[in-house]
Amino acid sequence: MQPTTARSPLLEIAVTLLIPSLILMQLSKPEYLGPAGALLVALAFPVGWGLRELFLSRKFSLFAVLGVVSLLLTGGIGLLELDPSWLAVKEAAVPAVLGLVVAGSAFTKRPLVRVLLYTPLLLDTEKIDAALAERGNLTTFETRLRTATWMLAGSFGFSSIMNYVLATWIVTSPAGTTAFNEELGRLTLLSYPMIALPATLMMLAVLYYLARGVKRLAGLGLSDVLQGQ
Repeated sequence: MQPTTARSPLLEIAVTLLIPSLILMQLSKPEYLGPAGALLVALAFPVGWGLRELFLSRKFSLFAVLGVVSLLLTGGIGLLELDPSWLAVKEAAVPAVLGLVVAGSAFTKRPLVRVLLYTPLLLDTEKIDAALAERGNLTTFETRLRTATWMLAGSFGFSSIMNYVLATWIVTSPAGTTAFNEELGRLTLLSYPMIALPATLMMLAVLYYLARGVKRLAGLGLSDVLQGQ
């Protein structure tokens, strides 16, 4: 029996965002779990979820691995009681690394936009490529894919800057304290509406840019090439 990779977005948000935030903000006092205990329990949820995703996918995922590493670094900063400025650096570094990887892929034969957006999981790429080849527009569309890769890298750059600003603004207490955990919980909650949602909208804008290219160069509408349609 093969493991299923079906996802529940609400469950994922609860496990990786809401539950850890509530634990950090409500159970970090000495009379409950204490700062170190609450931090370990809170991080166990998203780390466990990330490892689960890696196991179910049965393949290496740079994004999943970086997510787990990021959480472990957060735990290290709190448990080792490092200067909270390191948290802001870490928050900015992870999307910055992803952005550099995506940007670097624009110079290769397989830009990462093919993995993230122009993928058979989302679009009928075989149908699109066949229509492009018939019209002689494969090379032109390849240029569009590289442009989309740069746009995607820019969205990660936006996340990096916003992560640093938000972490610097919210987390100011010394690591290893109840106040630090509570601020980390607030940071986790606010990062979704203030960073994740805008970044998602930027990614949808990249998808729209590709869809326009498919329409113009291949003569196919988005509804014609979306998987499951």
